[in-house]
Amino acid sequence: MTCVFTSMSQQQIHIAHFDLDAFFVSVERILDPSLVGKPLIIGGSKERGVVSTCSYEARKFGVQSAMPMSRAHALCPDGIFLKGSRGQYGKFSNWVTSIISAKAPLFEKASIDEFYIDLTGMDRFFEPLRWTIDLRTEIMETTQLPISFGLASNRMVAKIATNVAKPNGYIQVLPGKEKEFLAPLGVGSIPGVGEQMLKRMHELGILTIGALAAYPLHLLELNFGAYGKILHTKANGISSADIHSSYDAKSVSTEQTFFENQYEIDVLESTLLRMSEKLGYELRRDEKSTKCIAVKLRYPDFETHTKQISIPPTFFDDEIFQTAKSLFHQLYDTRQPLRLLGIRCSELISGEVQTNMFENKVQKQQLYNAIDDVKIRYGKDALGKAGGEEH
Repeated sequence: MTCVFTSMSQQQIHIAHFDLDAFFVSVERILDPSLVGKPLIIGGSKERGVVSTCSYEARKFGVQSAMPMSRAHALCPDGIFLKGSRGQYGKFSNWVTSIISAKAPLFEKASIDEFYIDLTGMDRFFEPLRWTIDLRTEIMETTQLPISFGLASNRMVAKIATNVAKPNGYIQVLPGKEKEFLAPLGVGSIPGVGEQMLKRMHELGILTIGALAAYPLHLLELNFGAYGKILHTKANGISSADIHSSYDAKSVSTEQTFFENQYEIDVLESTLLRMSEKLGYELRRDEKSTKCIAVKLRYPDFETHTKQISIPPTFFDDEIFQTAKSLFHQLYDTRQPLRLLGIRCSELISGEVQTNMFENKVQKQQLYNAIDDVKIRYGKDALGKAGGEEH
């Protein structure tokens, strides 16, 4: 489904919500194309398991996510039942994440198959809907995964728009049109409305979001307590636009957006050094080492490039910096200034860096431990290497 709800009002906040359609099913069909077009149900054992996800063909029989597998067998006896290729789902999810992280100014990975992107203020440089369509196209062409999105002024409306757009479509709802878009939808479309709450709303004659928005607030609070006010707010299309970019606990990253576009190599390298120190400190504090380092560059026109490389496990600032510096010089087009520079450490593992017969890292680790002790006592900015000062 493809649709645009338009408004004459000036756009201010732009939140895109991306959701991979029937993600596990889509992955299984890429791995085994013979499953395309068939009622596919993925979940646990028939006796005690539940449905993780199912294809749209299976949904026609009434099969739904979180349903007992025994019930799914009864509704769709001729369906294809799989336990799923668990390891593959993470690989495909990370593939999509890497595409989004290379393009998006700010994003949140809300789950294995769901992402929020904040494009607020980007309409000075590009048209948000066109940019989001292009990103969706790149994801689909690169991974072969179907994906839908909603673009709106806040998280909730964007998420609801995505659900309406499924399968494999998109909807844009511009500021000022939220209530109009939401009004005809069932109240069950609101995130957080469960079965019991939905049943009670229906008993009160509240079937649509429009009816919920018009329902007296004091009566909502009488029936739903403090949540009544939250329901009233959501029904009027009001929600947070905050993006929480620290979801991925399997990586640590830092970025620097320059106040003025920057082209001086010494400044850019100093920025890399400062970020490397920050990431090294975070890794040692969390007793983690990184096996993969990526550098991200963004030019003034918002063209973004990333490059990564696998390395022996490390949490040492100087090793992170040397790798990041090398990647930077491979990526950077010196004919253009930079708007943003970033480093990401991923493939994190627990434990200390292993020493070997050719390198004595014991003294280096003792030195870093001493530096970290100072940072813990006097603040993480108490020490820094020469050349790593702020610009």
